[in-house]
Amino acid sequence: MSEHLGDKIGRLRRLADLTQEGMAERSGVSVDVIRKLEQKRKSSARLPTLHALAKGLGVELTTLLGDPPGVPSTGEADPPQLVAVRRAIHPLVFAPPEDPDGADVLTPSLLRAEIADAWSLYHSAEFPQLLNLLPGILADARLTASEEGTEGQAALGKAYQLAGHLSIRLGKLDLALAALERAIGAAQVSGDPLLVAMICNSPAWAYQRSNRLDDAKSIALHAAQNLERDGLIDDASGLRVWGGLTMSAATSYARLDEYDSADTMMRAAEKAAGRLAKMPPTEGDGRLLSIFSKSSVRIERVRLAVQHERPAEALELAKGMRLSKDTPSSWRTWLLLDVARAHTDLGNADGAVKALESLRRVAPTWMRHHTLAVAIVNDLWELPSRPAGLRPIAEFLGVAN
Repeated sequence: MSEHLGDKIGRLRRLADLTQEGMAERSGVSVDVIRKLEQKRKSSARLPTLHALAKGLGVELTTLLGDPPGVPSTGEADPPQLVAVRRAIHPLVFAPPEDPDGADVLTPSLLRAEIADAWSLYHSAEFPQLLNLLPGILADARLTASEEGTEGQAALGKAYQLAGHLSIRLGKLDLALAALERAIGAAQVSGDPLLVAMICNSPAWAYQRSNRLDDAKSIALHAAQNLERDGLIDDASGLRVWGGLTMSAATSYARLDEYDSADTMMRAAEKAAGRLAKMPPTEGDGRLLSIFSKSSVRIERVRLAVQHERPAEALELAKGMRLSKDTPSSWRTWLLLDVARAHTDLGNADGAVKALESLRRVAPTWMRHHTLAVAIVNDLWELPSRPAGLRPIAEFLGVAN
């Protein structure tokens, strides 16, 4: 069972030799909130609050979020699969190059299909399987890039970007940033300005998860403004990338507790998504494109409303949503979790359980990877009268007493 957020905060506070009052002074979070969290009268907190607490404790945000990694984290040496990924991202230094004789060079189109399939595994939370496949994918991509010029470099950029995303999910942020630096380098060689901007969204996410919110905001805004400056947002491909970057910047504003600025940017993104829906569809495999549509914008707006303790607004935004068919399962997961959280905050336990039941049906693997699901179930479990249907979900997550 995952460590309760309150226990984690109390343990880290004591390790830092801080009283609750001292921690409040360092973080800017009220003593009352800290006390309620440590006494387990609150199982979760807004992301701006978590960022402030992490900063006050001198730890990364992921330390508090405690997102379960895709492979067990025991404090021991990295498992062989992760060592293989590290070696694929960081090839041997001062060693002779591997002999490619006998290796098949994939065409760019076949390599893109292989990488797209791997992204599907990522969005389905099949992290152990992806961990096994990724070294081979990176090897294929490097070989193709060496033989196929700019097209091969573009595919290599997407492969390294995937390695960065998986590393973030595994809690290996330094490895993630190394992979993403290589992704941007390959994208620059490819000569595709949209690919460079698209990949910039990934280090912005990594910076968000390590409390570098100003850096996250800056890189997303800079990339989006470059697209505008260069006149690259007049077609569907450019507008998708611009929209993804704008949503990323808005998320950073929200986590800096600047909700109004974030909301303004999200409304602008929603208008752009409306224009995108009327444009001819983007060519290429959708799994390799920026995630940007009316559905993704609305999902992100729901999330920001929940995180800023506006549950009624979140449910109003979610009402009647029809998700586009290309919405990844990971995004569907976030929406259902946020709806469950909003119902819980409003005291509608039955509505929360209904959302959690839907989540278990459509994305059981992702559900196990979200500590927010555990926090919601813990809150519902402590109610004087537990709602019908809660126990199977609690047992599934391993939180039932």
